[in-house]
Amino acid sequence: MILRQITMSDVREAVAGGEIVEDYPKDKYGPSCLSLGFTKQRRPLHLQCSYPNRRLEKVVTVYEPDPDEWIDFKVRKA
Repeated sequence: MILRQITMSDVREAVAGGEIVEDYPKDKYGPSCLSLGFTKQRRPLHLQCSYPNRRLEKVVTVYEPDPDEWIDFKVRKA
C-alpha cells in the first residue's frame, strides 16, 4: 500500500461502496473475491478479500486497476 500510495482511509472508502466483480470460491488459500470500490476522489481500487468464517472481512491485497486491462474496472479485457 505504501509503494502504491494507498492509505487506510482510501481502503475504508473503497470497501464501504464496493461491489464484487469476480468471485473465487475455490481459491488456493480459501474462498475470496475481487471487489471494486472508489475513494472520495473517485480513484478506483481493486481489493482482493477473503471470505472469513466470521463477520470481519480480510483485505488480502489492494491496487489501482490498469484501465488498459479492464472494461469499467469490472470486466477483464480479453
